[in-house]
Amino acid sequence: MRLNKYIARAGACSRRKADELTINGNVRINGVVMKEPGYDVVEGDEVEVNGKLLSFSEKKIYLLLNKPKGYITTTKDEKGRATVMELVKDVPERIFPVGRLDHDTSGLLIMTNDGELAHYLMHPGNEVTKRYRVFAAGTVSGQKLSRLRKGVEIGGFVTSPARVDIIKQSPRSALVEIEIHEGKNRQIRKMFSAVGCPVQALERIAIGEIRLGRLKEGHYRKMTKSEIEYLKKQMR
Repeated sequence: MRLNKYIARAGACSRRKADELTINGNVRINGVVMKEPGYDVVEGDEVEVNGKLLSFSEKKIYLLLNKPKGYITTTKDEKGRATVMELVKDVPERIFPVGRLDHDTSGLLIMTNDGELAHYLMHPGNEVTKRYRVFAAGTVSGQKLSRLRKGVEIGGFVTSPARVDIIKQSPRSALVEIEIHEGKNRQIRKMFSAVGCPVQALERIAIGEIRLGRLKEGHYRKMTKSEIEYLKKQMR
């Protein structure tokens, strides 16, 4: 397997970044610096990137997790807070979360050991859409709805046009669904704050055509064959 593909599938970085690291002398094969991006990794080779030995399994795992509030979307936390890894303790393979959901945000999270797919989904240039259900305070008026759809300024950054639908409006709160392809830190919370309707609860319900459905909070399931094929098709 070509070196950059091996590094990407091990979850270290993208193929392009792997080539860059190789050329810069950050990759070792069996303890020797390897500067040839075209090298083919063979069985028994030990591949290190920035001093870290990579492990690669051909068996790919693709899971959908309904992340509850209160969990950090990392493999470990220096402050000792609960991470999503505690929800998949019974999975023997080494997997990791794709992207992030805030501590206070619940919903759909993909977990896998397919580094190449993970990097594709996380790269902002690929514009993978994510859909969220938002419980917001106040009234989302026509003017506020128009601003959310066209783009709002959130601390030196103007958001791209978004698909926004009001599901239910009451005198004091609103249930809204919003679809974006960006992933700025706490973007949706900042967008709704910018129009005067702070978020009370936030849940991700879809990534592209992958839906959360009725998966119980704190539970996970294996992705279906059609879901995996859909994601891989986006990479072509």
